[in-house]
Amino acid sequence: MKHKTIFLMAAIALIFASCSNDSDDDLQEIPTDPTGPTGITYDGNIKSIMQNSCTGCHSSPPANGAPFALVNFSQVSSRSGAILNAMSRQSGAARAMPPSGRLPQTTIDLVEQWIEEGRKEN
Repeated sequence: MKHKTIFLMAAIALIFASCSNDSDDDLQEIPTDPTGPTGITYDGNIKSIMQNSCTGCHSSPPANGAPFALVNFSQVSSRSGAILNAMSRQSGAARAMPPSGRLPQTTIDLVEQWIEEGRKEN
């Protein structure tokens, strides 16, 4: 009986040892870059941010005291610098956007990168 137990323990140890990986080269990398092959675009990245965070007030026509609409590429692109500034302010600061609370820094960084890359539409 002891021999069977020792053999079983050795087999289990061998199975676990054979499943290890000492190299990261053969591990599949999960893409974390939202930019896609053409970089950051309005249609691919920025439009959904605007729809989820801005068009509740910056709709067409604007609501809740918003002074302008942000519902299409032209409107967002022409005001991109002001949008980035408003998003970058801390919650509670004058004209911090959105009023419900500051967006995650990764989202703000994505908008900034879109601007830096030339505000591509698609």
